[in-house]
Amino acid sequence: MLAVDELDDVQGKSVVDLGAGNGILGLACLMLGAAHVRFIECDPNALTALEANLDGLAPSLQDKTAILPLRIGVDEIDLSDADLVVSNPPWGVQTARADRPFLDLAFSSGADAVHLLHSMHAKHLTAVAKDQGWESEAVFRTEFRLPPIYAHHSQRKGATEVQCWRFHRPGDAKVPVADEE
Repeated sequence: MLAVDELDDVQGKSVVDLGAGNGILGLACLMLGAAHVRFIECDPNALTALEANLDGLAPSLQDKTAILPLRIGVDEIDLSDADLVVSNPPWGVQTARADRPFLDLAFSSGADAVHLLHSMHAKHLTAVAKDQGWESEAVFRTEFRLPPIYAHHSQRKGATEVQCWRFHRPGDAKVPVADEE
């Protein structure tokens, strides 16, 4: 999230955390000075965790939040007034194209930038963005450690390779391009 702030200055922005889960991305935006964060999440267990996390904030930060218990791709969601969208959507490992409603909503927003955490092996993200008039740049790649919390996790400890993407309006690239030799 520090990279998001460095590239898109979260201070004073209206941020949307799509598929917020426990709210970690949106909470980081609050800590970085976002004016307001909307957390969009529909999973009851995730909402319980999100509410508990927000309850732990100072009232001045709680006042800058809204939880929208909406189903992305099903419920009507207007993000025309968003400045910045952050998301770690479902990757489509268990259900093909599970990320598509998240991508479509993010790219239909009024945001100047969309920051997305996704599998490093995802090949469709740049094409989906381009089809909707957005450009993309890779911010960084890393390994993400995962505890075995879902039935399909077969190992006690797991890791997956992730890439953090920045999608932006044409001509607004901000990630320095490494010289190729």
